[in-house]
Amino acid sequence: MNVLTNFPYQHVLVLGLAKSGTAAATVLLENHIQVTINDGMATLENSSVQKLQTMGAELVLGSHPLSVLDEKDIIVKNPGIRYDNVIVEEAERRGIPVISEVELVHYLTNQPVIGITGSNGKTTTTTLITEMLRQSNVSVKVAGNIGVVATEVASSLQPEEKMVMELSSFQLQGTNQLQFSTAVLLNLFEAHLDYHGSFDNYVQAKCNIFKNQNERDYLIYNADDDNVSAVVKTARATKVPFSSSRPFTDGAWMDDEFLYFKDEKIIAIREIVLVGKHNMENILAAIATAKLNGASNEGIYQVLTTFSGVKHRLEFVGVINGRYIYNDSKATNILATKKALAAFNKNVVLLAGGLDRGNTFEELIPYLHHVKAMVVFGETANKLKDAGVAANVPVIEKAFDVQQAVEVAFPLTDEQDTLLLSPACASWDQYKTFEERGDMFIQAVHRLK
Repeated sequence: MNVLTNFPYQHVLVLGLAKSGTAAATVLLENHIQVTINDGMATLENSSVQKLQTMGAELVLGSHPLSVLDEKDIIVKNPGIRYDNVIVEEAERRGIPVISEVELVHYLTNQPVIGITGSNGKTTTTTLITEMLRQSNVSVKVAGNIGVVATEVASSLQPEEKMVMELSSFQLQGTNQLQFSTAVLLNLFEAHLDYHGSFDNYVQAKCNIFKNQNERDYLIYNADDDNVSAVVKTARATKVPFSSSRPFTDGAWMDDEFLYFKDEKIIAIREIVLVGKHNMENILAAIATAKLNGASNEGIYQVLTTFSGVKHRLEFVGVINGRYIYNDSKATNILATKKALAAFNKNVVLLAGGLDRGNTFEELIPYLHHVKAMVVFGETANKLKDAGVAANVPVIEKAFDVQQAVEVAFPLTDEQDTLLLSPACASWDQYKTFEERGDMFIQAVHRLK
């Protein structure tokens, strides 16, 4: 097990448990750090809470008294807890640093860490990079926002292994020292403004992925995204662009037939299994990252000719009575749904809806021209219906949730049509996670059989 090195704090408040908080508390306790855990929902009936108490953690459960901050050197905050939380605000007033669990990686390993962030495409790109390296016999472990706690992985990382991390803006906002040997910035689109307060704050959090890099590190960036191109100008790392629209002799690019890294031809577009123009961007980013970290062309080719997508991200569910079914539940914002719709050129029946964050959906209108019907659900049903009406979508129906939406939508399809769940919204109005929403969609689809 790797130990914390040069960790300058002795009294830590772990704010919020769940997976990341539990892992952080465990590592801290194993390294003989005094830990207080404050969680408003956890109870002593929870076996993991009992284990942490046995290891020596002080527990403050069910409320958030400001006294939990007394004599604390630092807070390790669950990334889902906002910065307007009463404990976080008081900590900042007292000058107590607030970090997220992923920052502990800095103190646990000196091995190369590859970080991937962006508004969309993180999971697909992270998975592609990981598999390209594995197929090239490069030892690698994956962690972060992809569902594997980074602290746990870093604790067991071997000297010959690299670490690949998917990173959300929530996680990155809580980093101060963490340095990435390779950082990937895919795109920047207005998202999570309810958490960050403004687009500028959101972008600043994303830019933490390259703030500690130096000229020996690599920054892979989307040269076709104006926001990305603007913010990377201040980076000290060696910049490596990727583009789906023009050639770059120092990066990854494509023409009408092939994908390239620098002047090297990597693969023909026709041989790639993954669909969608947006996935070409993800693939180019993955190629550049993998090549710079020791991947072979053979390993890259093997992945791109077999990998058809990650679960819940334009996941091909199957063909039912001649209808092509796709689960894109991970499309939790408008940009993701725009990219999903752009992957198909005719006869789509769209299922969309979810948490209302206050935005409207006018941006979707130009992408609805080949949508023959919409079934909208959740808090945003009426707003999405308005966008469909403005786009002259012939049929628009409302449903309560995604299960009922499948029942309403399937009779609206014909053979060769695409039935697409791409909600353009977070799931939290009706489901705990986008994974739960996607699983409910898949179950409803299978019931049709």
